[in-house]
Amino acid sequence: MNWIPLQSEEALKDIINASFNKPQVIFKHSTRCSISSMAKSRLDRGESTEAADFHYLDLIAFRPLSNQVANLLHVQHESPQIILLKDGKCIYDESHNGILMDDILEQVAANA
Repeated sequence: MNWIPLQSEEALKDIINASFNKPQVIFKHSTRCSISSMAKSRLDRGESTEAADFHYLDLIAFRPLSNQVANLLHVQHESPQIILLKDGKCIYDESHNGILMDDILEQVAANA
């Protein structure tokens, strides 16, 4: 998995804008949570797609940015969490053990 780090408000705005051309995936990861580590490991081992960009947000290091993601995209904060954006909006989100690469790829394919 080639994660694109999400570390600034400017990068978040760029992701939202990019979602008008290509689906964007944000993975909100807690480096202190074993469930989050397990979800990230599953994603890292899974086969990704070029049809979407995959962004990684360390919500411990960037908690205010994580809160801003929730506010701007009208998604309840969870950790770990996958958020799929298309046309500036969240069209799919999942958390905890529900985070599966096959489901993400299915959603990306349906919305590419």
